[in-house]
Amino acid sequence: MRWWSVANLVSNAGTWMQLTVQNLLVLHITGSAAATGLSMSVQAAPALFVSLLGGAAVDRWPRKLTVAVSQALLGVVAFTMALLVALDRIDMTSLLVLAAVTGVIATVDGPACALLGNDLVPVADVPSAIGVGALVHSAGRLAGTALAGVAVALLGTGAAYAANGLSFLFVASVVPFLRPVRAATGQRPVAEVRREPERAGAREGLAYFVRRPRLMALAGITAISSVFGRNYGLTLAVLVTGPLAGGAGSFGTVSTVLAIGGILGAVLGARLRSPSVRTVGLLAAAGGLLQVVAGLSPSLAVLLVLVLPMAVVESVSDTAGTAVLQTDPPAHLRGRVLGVWSTIGTVWGLGGPPLLGLLMQAAGARGALVAGGLLIAASVGAGMLLRARGGSEPVTAVPAPDGDMPRRVALGTAA
Repeated sequence: MRWWSVANLVSNAGTWMQLTVQNLLVLHITGSAAATGLSMSVQAAPALFVSLLGGAAVDRWPRKLTVAVSQALLGVVAFTMALLVALDRIDMTSLLVLAAVTGVIATVDGPACALLGNDLVPVADVPSAIGVGALVHSAGRLAGTALAGVAVALLGTGAAYAANGLSFLFVASVVPFLRPVRAATGQRPVAEVRREPERAGAREGLAYFVRRPRLMALAGITAISSVFGRNYGLTLAVLVTGPLAGGAGSFGTVSTVLAIGGILGAVLGARLRSPSVRTVGLLAAAGGLLQVVAGLSPSLAVLLVLVLPMAVVESVSDTAGTAVLQTDPPAHLRGRVLGVWSTIGTVWGLGGPPLLGLLMQAAGARGALVAGGLLIAASVGAGMLLRARGGSEPVTAVPAPDGDMPRRVALGTAA
């Protein structure tokens, strides 16, 4: 697990180095902000259309081999970009093609890495592993963003892509040395899986997801929170630079506090012993109410006081939601369930910002924060009321049909 954590830290740092310079590269090539959005959408599009197939593949293929190959392929794509940039041969066509290829590979790499991280720890250590994974992600993001500026200044834009390629190869080189906990893998013998070809279908994962009320409730809570409560890069930026009369430096301070809150939330999330959808809902409602108060902030100082608990609540909620998502399905369906989650997450990821933008245009930054927070809290409250009237559903973990006790969550996905 320590080696996996180091590999994820390196990979996340490399990915954020590339992401930091990629938008600038698109702007340099086209001079168009719309083109920047297009490149991001092209890379995200495969998750919308083929994540179900990617998740099914992960359930069928040997996990360590899948991760090693997918990481190596992502490294090849990054090195190709670095070479094109260095030779000044990059254009929008090649950039979009490589972005699409990256998105396709990621539909397999994402769930494979998540489930491999699952297999590396015994049940008792899962909460700590969740916290480590979140800390690694946050640290990698901060380190990668900072290193990108240094790399570009000293070696040029291509250096960020080359560094990302090396980070993927590092992960691929670490994978063969990982030793999953045998009792934690929950994987059936290959021969047994081959005797059940019908289970390789992506539709089984979708059917399982739809039949599970707690997964559908988790999707609903996460969707409404993602659209109206987590786009702080947009809502708080407009609030700080508009009604609060701050500048880019002020928003940078807010972003730093958000990052600190995310790290603190990861530490607190590691102490959750039995996360549930109810936990996720209560945290989402609390975050919505904090957002309402933040939208009414009379000054930047008051906003900074509120931003920290907002970030903490969001981080703990993410940890709880991940635990529910990855411990609910039986072992042979987890890849497909993650594929379903990736698909619906892409839907609200692409549709959320435009909806929020329309709300901000109609109600302003303060109105969007207040209305969004109230909508989240009211939706969660209504859902809990309906569930109470309809009777409670047991949520205690039970052994899956193949003997696995689904009580683990992923340490994290190699970026």
